[in-house]
Amino acid sequence: MKPSAPKKNLWLIALIIGILGIIGHFVQIEFISQYSLWLLIGGFGLLAIGTTLKGI
Repeated sequence: MKPSAPKKNLWLIALIIGILGIIGHFVQIEFISQYSLWLLIGGFGLLAIGTTLKGI
């Protein structure tokens, strides 16, 4: 299996989701703080999918 770099759009979306998860952990924001762990896992998951599947 040969990993490839994710496309720029997917990378930016995953980065934003991950940053929201980190911010939600430290700052009390209604929706984001409740799901901060899942946002962080989702951002990491998107990056993992983007490197595993070619062309995403």
